[in-house]
Amino acid sequence: MTTATEVHRTAHIPIQALGWSLGIFFAITFTICVLFDLAFPSQEMSRLWMQLLPWVNGISLGSYLLGVAETLLYGWFVALIFGPLFNFLAKQN
Repeated sequence: MTTATEVHRTAHIPIQALGWSLGIFFAITFTICVLFDLAFPSQEMSRLWMQLLPWVNGISLGSYLLGVAETLLYGWFVALIFGPLFNFLAKQN
């Protein structure tokens, strides 16, 4: 049987691990989208990128590297908001 103290210890999200995992996940997803655009140019997704990723326009090495950097930052943004919020609320229960 688990005690309340054991439950609180397990309900903690390490912010650094969350930030890197989300950032890398978003960067991999962005890379897959770029590869999809290169393989199927008629089904391009770059218009969506221009709305979600500032200064990313079209498919070029510079835009790709900027998109990877921005998706990493988006992952950290989510982690820095969600992680502490989850950890705080997990302690309340």
